[in-house]
Amino acid sequence: MTTSDRLPAPCRLCGNAVGVRSEAGWVCAVCGWRFGDVPDDDLPLPRIDVVYYLRYDRRVKIGTSRRPRQRLASIRHHELLAFEQGDRMLEHQRHVEFADAREGGEWFTLSAPLAAHVAGLRRAGEPWNLYARWLSEALRG
Repeated sequence: MTTSDRLPAPCRLCGNAVGVRSEAGWVCAVCGWRFGDVPDDDLPLPRIDVVYYLRYDRRVKIGTSRRPRQRLASIRHHELLAFEQGDRMLEHQRHVEFADAREGGEWFTLSAPLAAHVAGLRRAGEPWNLYARWLSEALRG
């Protein structure tokens, strides 16, 4: 049987406070990291490439980063819409897919097809929660 409840302390990987308890122990409800495990500070974190979608007014920037917190901090935007796991090849595919809405560079008008794509990505979860889960999975790899 599993139950959800507050973790005894925040998750060491993502900081979330809610966990799922089973006979095997606690895991973070957001990233799946096993409570009590500590990421090895001597090892670099795994590389997780993401394609990000940032909204600024009615424009969306489609870009990629392997360090999304640093990258997004350097870009003026109103809202992080979504992440999808992928590198420059996926970013290029999205640029081609939404080329009709391209305004210049990596900026696109928030067209109906682009909004539908972002909505589909959002159904998978909140962007930072997804990133935490991908990181946890890579560390457990």
